[in-house]
Amino acid sequence: MSQLQKALESGRFAVTAEMAPPKGCDFSEQIEVAALLKDKVHGVNVTDMQSACLKASSLGLCIHLKQAGVEPILQITGRDRSRMAIMADVLSAASFGIDTVLALTGDHPVVGDCKDSKPVYDLDSVGILQMLSDMDETDCDCGGNPLSGGAPTLFKGASVTPVYDPLPLQINKLRQKVEAGARYIQTQGVFDRDSLCRFLEEVDRAGIRVPIMAGIIPLKSAGMARFMNENVPGIAVPEEMISRLDAAAAEGREKGVKGLPAQLGIEMAAEFIARIKDEKICPGVHIMAIGAERNVPAILEKAGVTI
Repeated sequence: MSQLQKALESGRFAVTAEMAPPKGCDFSEQIEVAALLKDKVHGVNVTDMQSACLKASSLGLCIHLKQAGVEPILQITGRDRSRMAIMADVLSAASFGIDTVLALTGDHPVVGDCKDSKPVYDLDSVGILQMLSDMDETDCDCGGNPLSGGAPTLFKGASVTPVYDPLPLQINKLRQKVEAGARYIQTQGVFDRDSLCRFLEEVDRAGIRVPIMAGIIPLKSAGMARFMNENVPGIAVPEEMISRLDAAAAEGREKGVKGLPAQLGIEMAAEFIARIKDEKICPGVHIMAIGAERNVPAILEKAGVTI
């Protein structure tokens, strides 16, 4: 049983982080960061060519993390693989003891850096979850053929976007994912308590019962916040937070001190995590540091969160 599953099922506050594989074959940076995250989080999501940008495979970094003593979470998108290829990767992952997965549909290649790549989309996120659930129930592959030694036991998850219009469509998609076998959910980045609570109330009203981990993105600057507001669907950074980041940047210029907005971003993320935990808003958080994974231990320390 995965560490994340144990935490969620035992009622402990669950914490996951996120890491991207390298754009190349040198994993040394990721392995260094893994050493910092060890014993600080219950799992580390490994992105699967996020934003349709070519990187080393999620499975490759998951194996490195497992060997470094960090629990990996294999992200799987339907963009680049047929159902056969997806199942082959999952079976290979299981052979290394990687038993936690997160199913995603995946961004279209036209938004990425290899625009001539042809999308597959044999299965979307719901289809991936259903295929893996069927495999678990039947001990057979996607063609109905028996698997040698039976199917691996997987802890399957999916994502959801709390800030979405119209919200009923997102709630319906969440229901489909849970019915297809998702046993935990990680949200896209959320930045204020009210938006998160409104979404959770709608989920509860819909009768959907699944652990939902709040997605936390530590902001590095006001520019980063504005860019996400303008270009990333489902992201809504409050103006009050952007003003605080602007003020931190101005203070840094006045005092000749660099990095004050990023430090404030760490503090705001920690404050939000602590509030989520103390008020029992969610059973856990998923921290997406976007290239600044070395800051995750400091965020958790400031939030007073240990695993």
